[in-house]
Amino acid sequence: MLALDQTLAFLAAAVVLTLTPGPDNLMVLSTGLARGRRAGMAFGLGCGLGCLSHTLLAVLGVSALLAASPLAFAGLRLLGGAYLVWMGVQAWRHAGRVALGSGDSSAASLGQLFAKGLLANAINPKVVLFFLAFLPQFVRPAQGAMALQLGLLGIVFTAQAALLFGVLGYFSGHVGAWLTRRPEVGPRLDRLAGTLFIGLGLRLALP
Repeated sequence: MLALDQTLAFLAAAVVLTLTPGPDNLMVLSTGLARGRRAGMAFGLGCGLGCLSHTLLAVLGVSALLAASPLAFAGLRLLGGAYLVWMGVQAWRHAGRVALGSGDSSAASLGQLFAKGLLANAINPKVVLFFLAFLPQFVRPAQGAMALQLGLLGIVFTAQAALLFGVLGYFSGHVGAWLTRRPEVGPRLDRLAGTLFIGLGLRLALP
């Protein structure tokens, strides 16, 4: 099971990363702006729940690697740390360059928008790599049941992503206008997420 401090630390990191401007949350905002709050919520909930597929892949992949070789799992953590550092550097380099688009103006139903969000997240290979790099950083081998820890962390991430994306969809009009009036917010969130990525990656080098 997860310890309280472990869960809170992971949740804080997950919330920051979910709110950082990126393809998923900007598509949620764009859909809400173009189609209305119900459409934004449907698309956002689909995006959030799409994380469950990545959780399953991470649990199966990491568990198989650990069963094959604890040394290989240690290598995965190191590679994951390097990947997170690289993502952090990129976030600093390209802070504020992701723009809010025009949204989905098609006549898709709410169910279709939900499925579209679910599929868009589930088939994104970058999200798969992110989960493989991010989740193991919060696993504590001493607590045992590593696969269970990974699964629970993934569920926590999915729950907060679905909630926040749903809220973004509901308030898309207000949030979009607020971001437009405050162009400095996006770069700041990017740099905050970049610092978090780099910190998580470098943590592997500490004793």
